[in-house]
Amino acid sequence: MVEQLFCKQWAGGSIPFAGLLNKLENMLGNKLNVNRVKNLYWNKEQSMKETAGKLGVSFWRLYNFMNKNNILRRQPAEVNYLSTKHKPKFKVKENIALEEEKLKIAGVMLYWAEGTLKRNTVDFANSNPDMIRIFLRFLREICGVDESRLRVYLYGYSYQDLTELKNYWHRITDIPLNQFTKPYIREGALNASNRKLPYGLVHIRYNDKKLLELIGCWIKEYGFIWAGTQAAKGDRLCKRSVMPKGVMEK
Repeated sequence: MVEQLFCKQWAGGSIPFAGLLNKLENMLGNKLNVNRVKNLYWNKEQSMKETAGKLGVSFWRLYNFMNKNNILRRQPAEVNYLSTKHKPKFKVKENIALEEEKLKIAGVMLYWAEGTLKRNTVDFANSNPDMIRIFLRFLREICGVDESRLRVYLYGYSYQDLTELKNYWHRITDIPLNQFTKPYIREGALNASNRKLPYGLVHIRYNDKKLLELIGCWIKEYGFIWAGTQAAKGDRLCKRSVMPKGVMEK
């Protein structure tokens, strides 16, 4: 490759500077170590373009190197997944009406009280069906979530009928039963605070780091307005910092 770029074959068949060119080829080749390529491409889930950039080589040089060394490449479905996994899977409604603003405030306050901001997943837990309904309306109508990504994690007790519990929360949430994850079943009849939970407790989960960051931003915003606990950033900053423009990714 380097020879083709920098020299022509002489009539006698010899190539000038062949030794220097071979050294240059070897120096370039040192960037392409099989284990390093596998680590970047497979273990760190980087694309071929990202891997080539990290190694300081062209895309096609990496492509040929992977073919030569029998390094498998991803299937199209895997490539599509990696290209969208860090993008937000929701679309916040803009220009909301007064009643919708009330719903937004209710959803944010509920999450402030009963949600977690520690992980990369929106996770709201409660045993009150009305609170669950309100929070889901907030996710659906204000945040514009993708219905297929909603999950229900059920917390129940060994004496309860698990099928009955699932059907109950299915009716409350209108989330398909196949989106209920494996439940947690606890021995005994009361929770830690000795409060009975006739229908157990559910976690409404939505795996999207950007949505979690946006809800956290709204919490800080309302915290300043009503409690004076944070420097006001404004709704525009929330959108600009955690949610790029565009439609919800499928």
